[in-house]
Amino acid sequence: MSLQKPIRFSVSKRTLLFEAALVWTFAGIMLLFRGSFMLEASSGFSWPKIITCIGGGFLFFALVFTKISRNHVNRITNLFGERHSFYEFFNFKSYLMMAGMITMGVLLRKSQIVPLSSLSLAYITMGIPLLFSSFRFYINWFNFQPAVIPSITEN
Repeated sequence: MSLQKPIRFSVSKRTLLFEAALVWTFAGIMLLFRGSFMLEASSGFSWPKIITCIGGGFLFFALVFTKISRNHVNRITNLFGERHSFYEFFNFKSYLMMAGMITMGVLLRKSQIVPLSSLSLAYITMGIPLLFSSFRFYINWFNFQPAVIPSITEN
């Protein structure tokens, strides 16, 4: 019988905020690049399409993603304790949603049910709010101050 404890990669809340920022940045940039390349390959660059995507992306950011990113930041900063597993920047429900969205995006692209010209616009429109939501994580990471709990001393 081994008396060694299993290795647990634990990180601070501040690190969790930075991890979340990196994941959201990566997802946003990846969708923007993939969508741009798909748009160029399928129907060519078009300012009206790009402007529509930008408008839709900012609308989606304002109506949906500001709340989602705020909830994630609040959940991370209110976690009990100082150290947490490195994967706790998302909760289980968020991992399921992310897996579902990735799967749906790949299936739609590979199956060609949706034309690439239309799918490229959806990728660009989704990349914008993801990228801009990552800024909330960077700001909170930069400004994070751990809670100071006063010690109780006996006189």
